[in-house]
Amino acid sequence: MREEFQRTHILFGSERMATLANARVAVFGVGGVGSSAVEALARSGIGTLDLIDFDTVSISNLNRQILALYDTVGRPKVEVMKERILQINKEAVVNIHKCYYGKENEDAFRFEDYDYVVDAIDVVTSKLLIAKKCQDAKTPLISSMGTGNKVHPELLEVSDIYKTSVCPLAKVMRKECKERGIKKLKVVYSKELPKKPQLTEAMMEEAKASGRRSIPGSTAFVPSTAGLIIASTVVRELTGIE
Repeated sequence: MREEFQRTHILFGSERMATLANARVAVFGVGGVGSSAVEALARSGIGTLDLIDFDTVSISNLNRQILALYDTVGRPKVEVMKERILQINKEAVVNIHKCYYGKENEDAFRFEDYDYVVDAIDVVTSKLLIAKKCQDAKTPLISSMGTGNKVHPELLEVSDIYKTSVCPLAKVMRKECKERGIKKLKVVYSKELPKKPQLTEAMMEEAKASGRRSIPGSTAFVPSTAGLIIASTVVRELTGIE
């Protein structure tokens, strides 16, 4: 028994801890939701983690992303997250891919090689592609819906995409999943009505310049809670613990 994980071992036992140590989990997106999910997975003893994200840490990430510090601003998120994981579990295998996942590189990832996949990105086309790939590979997947403009982490829940309501992103995903023949999709979502963003003129100009309609507000507690719920789901399903 490794001392780092003895408190988890007390709950899970040797066989389940061995399952986690031998598991390979891919996390697409290591932002507010994904970074918290990755850290919880690493602290649970997951042996191999594949991290996929094209972005770098920015000042505006400091309010909610576990990897965001003044010292990490400007650095690739996957590199920062890898260093953090290895400070938690020095025996972990961490494969990083600094890229945007989409149609142009969909065949660069073998979804059948993963024991579980986490989708924590916010681009609908990529989310749908991941869902279809996982369905075809019969690889378990959990996908994060919208956490922006929300302030109540206690309203987050796990459900199938076709049983969701209220969440605007989930509404789009329901329609698109049905059209693409995606029969089921486990998601973390919230029934909280999104708050209206309080944007300054500078923020509106920033959104316009980047081609977005708006910049979502976010907190330290809703995305991170979604990430922890995701990690809990992955660990419990891999080990079969009730």
